[in-house]
Amino acid sequence: MLEEKIMNDYKEAMKARDALKSSVLNFLRAEINNVAIAKKKNKLEDPEIISVIRKQIKERQDSIEQFNKGNRQDLADKEGKELALLKGYLPPELPEEEIKKIIEEVIIATGAAGIKDMGKVMKEVTAKTGSQADGKTVSNLVRERLLSAH
Repeated sequence: MLEEKIMNDYKEAMKARDALKSSVLNFLRAEINNVAIAKKKNKLEDPEIISVIRKQIKERQDSIEQFNKGNRQDLADKEGKELALLKGYLPPELPEEEIKKIIEEVIIATGAAGIKDMGKVMKEVTAKTGSQADGKTVSNLVRERLLSAH
């Protein structure tokens, strides 16, 4: 289970006095715990934990962008290291070609005819790709495909 792996890695990082890794994992554990409390659960399932990790990754990406705009390369680098660490806990992502195939199948199955059907297509595609595809990537590919339909 993903939560156990994070906990074990956190313990190892503490023993190794790896400040960056232990702080990132400690914060991640706290976020997982907060989501579990909000959902009134004792433990989160792996897909729920993956969505917490994705949220953390998005926050890091936004921070990196802001730090780069503010010429704070030192902080951007630190966030980049944290980002790489967090990405290591996600399942491998599907290649773009595979996502495009799924999008085609969904468009044919739903009879989507244009951008107005984006919501319907997105819902089906994300159900099929699960945690193996970034939502932003899927959204861009679906939009691109639906706009080229006309």
